[in-house]
Amino acid sequence: MRHLLTLKDLTTAEIEEILSIGSELKQDFKRGIRSQLYPNSVMGMIFQKQSLRTRVSFETAMTHLGGHAIYLSGDVDFGKREPIRDFARVMSEMVDMVMIRAKRHEDVVEFAEYASVPVINGLTDYCHPCQALADIMTLRELIGDTTGKKFAWVGDANNVALSLAFICGKLGMKFSMATPKTYQFNDELLQEIRDNAPNAEFEVTEDPYEAVSDSVAVYTDVWVSMGQEAEKDQRERDFARYQVNADLMKHCPNAYFMHCLPARRGFEVTEDVIDGPQSAIIPEAGNRLHAEKGAIVWLFRQIQDMN
Repeated sequence: MRHLLTLKDLTTAEIEEILSIGSELKQDFKRGIRSQLYPNSVMGMIFQKQSLRTRVSFETAMTHLGGHAIYLSGDVDFGKREPIRDFARVMSEMVDMVMIRAKRHEDVVEFAEYASVPVINGLTDYCHPCQALADIMTLRELIGDTTGKKFAWVGDANNVALSLAFICGKLGMKFSMATPKTYQFNDELLQEIRDNAPNAEFEVTEDPYEAVSDSVAVYTDVWVSMGQEAEKDQRERDFARYQVNADLMKHCPNAYFMHCLPARRGFEVTEDVIDGPQSAIIPEAGNRLHAEKGAIVWLFRQIQDMN
């Protein structure tokens, strides 16, 4: 059974196939066509964290594809009320696919181990694969071929950054990260990136101006993610010089600004950048729907191929 838990588990060809399916379905969408490929199919959506884009995009995707999505949050008490292996096996008896937005990546991995239906990682503390798929889809729509282009990350080496490092490495993009030394990827994660994309061009610097130079995209995220509230004051001090502002964007005039949202305006990014002509945040958010449609269809096709 194939799952989408992290982009390191996919080949370059498989990532390209997901993006291609998503792009084709987006063209249908723009022409007013809702390709109901999987009528009466059901996705169970498990949420341990708050969500706007993840919930709306997956629920809409399943509706457009002719199916239905069930929203499950605190009432099912995922990971606490009963063992995850029981939860996974019961869900597999009732739905055709599961998406999980969880706190711990290990819980999603365990769920997938016992599930007999495809599982999609909607976000964990480790990675955010669906976001990275939407990001690359957006960038390709804006600039065309991304091979050999430089993708800049400014901020914490977090779950979104890791997924972007994986996908850039697999698709032949240079990935440049600017972050304070104590917030960089540890040696284990750096080795994972190298192992999964051995020919990738990956660089880390403490200088945001160096990172964004000659880039086609400048990406940032909140400095304080959910669960890090106790570190808020320290993080805001440590990242103060990593704010994406007009001065930084002057050093990459051909780059698009990207953010996974929600953003803290005035902190990691200024108002004039996030609302400015280089900003791609709205089409980027919109492409969550289309990239995830691509992932859903790709996974359903894997089942068909097995049968």
